[in-house]
Amino acid sequence: MPDSHIEQEYLREKTKLVLKVNYITSALAIVFGLICLFLLNITEIIPHVLFIYGLANLANTYIYQVTKKISLTYYISSLMALVTALIVTLYSGGINSSFIFMLALVVFAGYVNTRKHGRFFLYLTFAIILFIFSQSFPQLSFTENLVPIEFRSIFSLISVSFSLFLLGSIFGKDLLKSHNALYKSKKELTRQMHEKEMLLKEVHHRVKNNLQTVSSLLSLQTRNVEETQMRNLLKSTQNRVISMAMVHEMLYMRKDISQIEYKSYVQELSEYLIRSIKGLDSKVQLKIDIPEIKLGIDTAIPLGLLINEAVTNALKYGFADDQEGEIYIALKKEIDRHYVLNIGDNGVGFPDTINYKNSKSLGLKLIHNLTRQLKGSIQKDTSKKGTNYIIKFQEIKQQLSPVA
Repeated sequence: MPDSHIEQEYLREKTKLVLKVNYITSALAIVFGLICLFLLNITEIIPHVLFIYGLANLANTYIYQVTKKISLTYYISSLMALVTALIVTLYSGGINSSFIFMLALVVFAGYVNTRKHGRFFLYLTFAIILFIFSQSFPQLSFTENLVPIEFRSIFSLISVSFSLFLLGSIFGKDLLKSHNALYKSKKELTRQMHEKEMLLKEVHHRVKNNLQTVSSLLSLQTRNVEETQMRNLLKSTQNRVISMAMVHEMLYMRKDISQIEYKSYVQELSEYLIRSIKGLDSKVQLKIDIPEIKLGIDTAIPLGLLINEAVTNALKYGFADDQEGEIYIALKKEIDRHYVLNIGDNGVGFPDTINYKNSKSLGLKLIHNLTRQLKGSIQKDTSKKGTNYIIKFQEIKQQLSPVA
C-alpha cells in the first residue's frame, strides 16, 4: 500500500510537470516565432515551424484532458520537440546553432520521466546530432542558415535564454519541489509503517498473553477434574491453544511480523507436545525435515493446529507407555504457493476401516477439516508402518475461516 501511495503521488507530480512544461514551451515557441518573424527578419521555415509546434503542443495537451494518458502526451510532446529542434537547428547554423541545446533538454526531460525514456531519447538525439553534423559537409548539405547575419547573435542569445529558462525555472524548480514533496511523503509513510509495525507487534504480544492466560485457566481446571476422559479433553484443548500462542509469540519476537520461520516453530511445538504428553524421559524421537520456509499467519495457524493434532494422536495412541518410536515431519514447497506435508509415526497405527467420518476422534476430524481450510487434500500413506499422512495444501492469503 505505501508503495502504491508513493507511485500515485509521483504520477500526480509528473503529470503536473508535463502539463506545465507543455503550456510554457508552447507559449515560448509562439513568442519566439513572433520575434523571429517581426524583429529578426526571419521569414522562412523557422517561425512557421515554431508556430506549428506551439499550436500542436497545445492541442496535444488539450487531448490529454480526454485521454488521461500522460505517457502518451509526454511522448508526442517530446517527439514534436525533437522534430522542431532539428528543423530550427538545421536552418539556423546546423551544428554551430545555439538552438541545438534544445535537443539536450529533450533528453533531460526523458530522464526526468523514467530512465528507459531518457535512454531512448538519448540514443535518438545522438543520431540526430550526427545527422546535423553531416550537414557541415557541402556535398551532403541541403539546408542553409536562414538567420540574417546581423541578427545571428541575438538569435543565439534568445535560444540560449530559452534553454536556460526551461532548465532552471521549469525543470529545476519543479523537479526540486516534486522530489522534496515525494521525500516528505515517503518519510511520513515510513514513520506510519513503523508505528503500524510496533502496533502489530503489540497486538501479537497481547494475543499471545491472552492465549497463555486461557491455557493457564485450562491447566487449573484440569487439576480439579478427576475423570480421565475429561482431563485428556482439557489437556488437548490446552495444547491447541498453546500451538496458536506460539505463532503469535514468534511473530512478536522476530523482525518480520508477517511471516514466521516454520522449521523452528514446528520444532518447538513438537518438542513441547512430547514433553507434555510423554514426559521428560520420553523415548520418542523427533525427525524434522523442513527447509527455510516462511509462512504467513493465515497459513501458519491452521497448519500448526493440524500438526498439533497429528503429533498428539501419535503420542497418545501410536506408542504405548514408554515404547520407543519416531515421529517425522517433512515439509517441502512445490510450485507457486503449493506445499506438501508428510507427517506420521512408526507406531501401532489404526485400521483403514476407521476414518474421520465414522470415528469419534476429534483430532482426526480436525486434521481433515484443517486440510480443507488450507484448500488441500489428505491421503493416508499405507506403505509405511504406523499412521502416516501426505497432505497437499496451499498458502492462504486470506483471513481464517472457521475450523469446524
